[in-house]
Amino acid sequence: MDTRLLHTFTTLARTGSFTAAAAELHLAQSTVTVHIRTLERELGTRLFDRLPTGTLLTESGRRALDGAEEVLDAVARLRADGGPRDGREGGGDGVVRGRVRVGAPESLCATRLPGVVAALRADHPEVDVELYAAGTADCVEGLRSGRLDLALVLEGEEGLPFSDVVAEPVAGEALVLVCAPRHPLAARKRAVTWAELAAESFFLLEEGCSYSDALERRLLAVPDARPRLTRFGSVDAARACVAAGLGLTLLPLTTVAEQLREGRLARVRGPRFDDVPVRLARHRRRWTGPAAEAFARDLVRQGAAGGDGPSPESESDSDSESA
Repeated sequence: MDTRLLHTFTTLARTGSFTAAAAELHLAQSTVTVHIRTLERELGTRLFDRLPTGTLLTESGRRALDGAEEVLDAVARLRADGGPRDGREGGGDGVVRGRVRVGAPESLCATRLPGVVAALRADHPEVDVELYAAGTADCVEGLRSGRLDLALVLEGEEGLPFSDVVAEPVAGEALVLVCAPRHPLAARKRAVTWAELAAESFFLLEEGCSYSDALERRLLAVPDARPRLTRFGSVDAARACVAAGLGLTLLPLTTVAEQLREGRLARVRGPRFDDVPVRLARHRRRWTGPAAEAFARDLVRQGAAGGDGPSPESESDSDSESA
């Protein structure tokens, strides 16, 4: 069986559109159509339902998809272990080559990952890294669909209840509650209580961000709580609103360290927030190529470096209730 047909099949299954699959594969749409029809004829079954809004895998297609991915993984492994040099993966010459597609929250893309990519480029100059800013749900979907090779998620173990995705802790992100320097809470000597926080305005990251969701639940659990909560998909947007004096936010220390040093933001003395784990996730069944493994090794090495700036506990009330 021509593996090109399987590659087209898995791409169409992931994108759900002949047009999108053709664009990703750099093929004419008619070629994608021919590939799928040829594969359906060879397998003796219909793989997709053609709908006005795109394509949908049939039951036979869903069963065939797992097998197709296993075959493609096996072919990639053979090429990497000793097949002809094709410029895509490592081989017998000891040179690691290829492309790594990594999903991660925006905060990690802007803070931790540039150092990892720089170290990887120095060690393996023929490895290319593509970073995609994404939350946990999008990262898991990307791993399942094959759109991502690896993902970084800010989640505890309970946040990844997926049997087909495995994750290992590689670091921890310290969290800090911040406001504008002129905000009334910035000058407070006494730690602010949950009841007082529940009367404030907050600018948090979008739903699906584990620490933002946890903070929202804790605020809404306060009796007669009336916090004003605005959710953003961007660290920059939340940080800018807070710097303008509009409210508070909870963010990784690495994303606000510069603003704290320069006096554009100030810590709020209040409840202590546990560090959020940084986990490296991958698909349980899908093979991880040499380029992705090299990225993972450099990530683990860099993970010990931690965040930037002083520990947030230095300005928190040590007796305050933990979030």
